[in-house]
Amino acid sequence: MADNAQATDQKEYMENVDYSEDVETKAGEVNELDETIDPELEELKNRMLEMEKEAQRLRELEENLTKEPNEDGQGGEGDSDDADARSIYVGNVDYVTTPEELQEHFKGSGAINRVTILCNKFTGHPKGFAYVEFGTTDAVTKAQLLDGSMLHGRPLKVNPKRTNVPGVNRGRGRGRGYGFAPRGRGFRGRGRGAYYSPY
Repeated sequence: MADNAQATDQKEYMENVDYSEDVETKAGEVNELDETIDPELEELKNRMLEMEKEAQRLRELEENLTKEPNEDGQGGEGDSDDADARSIYVGNVDYVTTPEELQEHFKGSGAINRVTILCNKFTGHPKGFAYVEFGTTDAVTKAQLLDGSMLHGRPLKVNPKRTNVPGVNRGRGRGRGYGFAPRGRGFRGRGRGAYYSPY
């Protein structure tokens, strides 16, 4: 009953309040604010239009780069295979070796486009191998002659870069087992065998 009485008192109060004065004063304040904000709004709108035009221009440039190769022969869809054909894998690289030292070591083979020393993404330490991309495929065959050459007291292992084919597994066995065993009991703790496996 008390709730009903409060609800009716509140309803009567809301009906008796005159909001017309507040609406007129607030409307006047808004009109004054609109006049002061209009130039700022127009400037912001113009900036937004310029930014949208720039974004569209960048999208078009990016599309053109993916469709047509550059003068260097870089860019385009099938270019990764071409870059792989012009690249070598360098193994047993000392951890203190810099890209400049590798470039100096292989400069006799031909023009070098890029030297990449792979690093651990968490620690940033080198993994011990690198890739060198040359300007021509002839340089790859010349660089292979440097297989076994010494750099920082370590013999380098030089091979042409292998291209991984997505979805193709090299096949390293049948799962977690240590070898092939017939399906059924006794293998890795399955069935009634006496072998305990915590996994």
